[in-house]
Amino acid sequence: MAAAAINLQDKLGRFAEHWSPRVIAEMNDYQFKLVKIQGEFVWHSHADTDEVFIVVDGALELQFRDRTVPLAQGELCVVPKGVEHRPVAAQECAVMLVEPRGVVNTGAAGGAYTAPNDVWV
Repeated sequence: MAAAAINLQDKLGRFAEHWSPRVIAEMNDYQFKLVKIQGEFVWHSHADTDEVFIVVDGALELQFRDRTVPLAQGELCVVPKGVEHRPVAAQECAVMLVEPRGVVNTGAAGGAYTAPNDVWV
């Protein structure tokens, strides 16, 4: 793959669905994904990997069982592996996720918000 600029706003403009991550790049075994979120996601964890949330546009709260971490545009949070969490956004928010290829967005929780993997935009 040749090196090239990836425009995040252009990629975000190519889909409208909430809670459905889209891959925009890969580095080694890691994927960079964009996702639009609004409302409350399911409580879940990832037993084998950390997960990075980078707010591209808007704001969200990362809820943990013992606290809430508010994130504004330009901020990020690393969720350690095995830690139960739930992203919540009152208004639509655009987020970049960085995680290993193959990670299921709902972890073992499953349910209606489980999105297919490896969907590129």
